[in-house]
Order: sequence, then C-alpha cells, then structure tokens
Amino acid sequence: MVRISNNLVGILNFVTFLLSIPILAGGIWLSRQGTSECERFLDRPVIALGVFLMVVSLAGLIGACCRVSWLLWAYLLVMFLLILLLFCFTIFAFAVTNKGAGEAVSNRGYKEYRLGDYSEWLQKRVNSDKNWNKIRSCLQDSKVCKSLIDDSNNAPVNEFYTRHLSAIQSGCCKPSDDCNFTYVSPTNWTKTNTTSTNRDCNAWDNEPNTLCFNCDSCKAGLLDNIKSDWKKVAVLNVIFLVFLIIVYSIGCCAFRNNREDNSWKRYP
Repeated sequence: MVRISNNLVGILNFVTFLLSIPILAGGIWLSRQGTSECERFLDRPVIALGVFLMVVSLAGLIGACCRVSWLLWAYLLVMFLLILLLFCFTIFAFAVTNKGAGEAVSNRGYKEYRLGDYSEWLQKRVNSDKNWNKIRSCLQDSKVCKSLIDDSNNAPVNEFYTRHLSAIQSGCCKPSDDCNFTYVSPTNWTKTNTTSTNRDCNAWDNEPNTLCFNCDSCKAGLLDNIKSDWKKVAVLNVIFLVFLIIVYSIGCCAFRNNREDNSWKRYP
C-alpha cells in the first residue's frame, strides 16, 4: 500500500518542479533581454535557483514515488544542508541589520543618513571601490534622482523641505543639510562657504551623473534600503524554514517507508 508520507513528498516536489520552470525561464529571459550589467545582475542567480529547485524536486519526486532510497537519501541530505544554511543566514541577516536608522531633521519631511550608524560588515561592502562603482552605476541607470526632479522641479524651497524622500533620494540626490548650500532646485544647489566637517559637502556636484553618488550619505541611504529589505527577507525565511522542517520530517518518514518496503522484498 502506498504510504501517505510518500504521497505528500511526491505532491510537494511536483509542485516545486512546476514552480522551478517559470523561475528558470525568467532567468534565461533576463540574460537575453538585459541591456546593461545592472539588468543582468540577477540572471545567473535566478537560473541557478531554477536548476537547483528542478533537480532537487525531481530527486524527491522519484525517490518518494518510485521508492528509490538512494535518491530520497540524497534529497534529504540536500534539504538538511538547506535548512542549516537558511537558519545561519537568517541569524546573520538579523545581526547585520540590527544597527542603523535615519536621523530625523527639524522642520524636514525627510531623514538624513550617516554611514557610521550601520554595521561594520555592511560598511565594508559599500566602502569597497569595486563594489561601489557597480552599485553607483546601477543607481545612475535607475534614474532615481530624475523622478525627484520630475515631481518637484519648480517647487519652492519650503515645499521641498517638507517632502518625504526615500533613503536613496535623501542620501544621493541632494547635499546634506549641514552643508548649508543654497537651494535652486531639488538637484541643483549653490555651494557656499561652510565650516561643516562633513566631507560629503566637497563631494557634491550639480552634474546629473555625479550629484552625491560619491557621498557617504548615498552609501548610508542604500544600506538603509538593504536593512529594510533584509529584515523582510529574514521574516519570510523564518516562515520558509518552518515549512522546510515540516517537509524534511515527512521526507524522513518516506525514507523509512522505503527501507521497510525494501526489507520486505529482500526477506519474503
């Protein structure tokens, strides 16, 4: 008689196999349609994920439904390593995103961001010239500052100061408030003599492809986005981790069933 646990493992892995097809197709589409390095950034990881899910789900499906014990054993081993890896990553994600937050500024609708407020591990990632050159190129290609100009190009200074800006817009598209520059437009500021010790003041330039993309505040704004996204991913990981543990437990039952059935066949 077919065991319930074997059926459940087979059904779950069949669904996973179906899901792997659009993931793999999406990765291939990204690799062919992307016109810049930023657009092709995710193609290889997505393709790798699609292939991984397809191979693992096939191993679990065949191992459970066709009673191939060695395939089911390999499937359970991969599942165990995946659970362990996911658990470690979740703990790591919570740890590195524990520090850092935007600073509220008096009479401003936006916050200011300081690189030193974030974890050292994240700071090292964005302080690497190799990493930041790629990130900066992607930020410029995304035209995140252009949307700021389109929305409030002719806005008076008082109206601009009350606007809610995203962390990246605040850090990359305007100079820091302590520079005391004179407002002309959201991305056009007149430099004035300032005693500020903030080195971002010297890095600012009105040229659309420069602005504050070389500023520490821009790096901090990006890290604030990453922090927010990683926390959401970490919460989803906890849910996914519980699901994987349940599937792993069912798979262990299916593996035990396979061994019992093989024993009966060996000793009739």
